[in-house]
Amino acid sequence: MNELIERPSDWITIGLLVAVLILLVRSFVIGSKLKRLRKSYTQFMSGAGVEELESVILELKQRLSTQEEGQNKLKQSVHTLNDTLKKKKGNIGIHRYNAFAERGNDLSFSIAVIDDTEDGMVLSGIHGRENTFVYAKPVQEGQSKYPLTPEEKEAISLALQRESK
Repeated sequence: MNELIERPSDWITIGLLVAVLILLVRSFVIGSKLKRLRKSYTQFMSGAGVEELESVILELKQRLSTQEEGQNKLKQSVHTLNDTLKKKKGNIGIHRYNAFAERGNDLSFSIAVIDDTEDGMVLSGIHGRENTFVYAKPVQEGQSKYPLTPEEKEAISLALQRESK
């Protein structure tokens, strides 16, 4: 047997046979991978040929544009709702006090009803022994065209404190 493999051409032939066997195995491996890739491609295209690929991409682009328009409308709606919430007259501050220091209890009051931009009104009730007087003053940006008493300013301040909580 040693006599058969002693020539250099025999070694070359054996080397070539081994190389051919390796290439043959590699060819089968690549063929099976190609078969799986072709199956995946067929499933992905789901029967759509290359001619229809452009229409599929255009349809996806149209859907994306529609979703972006919807998202922009939602953002605008949220922005509008935020602006509306800022203008709600839901911040209320109540300050009770004794209008006449020499007698009575804390039966007088000032109530501020304002929004986040400090627009709204202040109601004040001055309680005396025989009657009570109620005054209303409009408020814009925390100020009124009518003079605000310290108690009314305190009610506005309390309303703003409740807003920040």
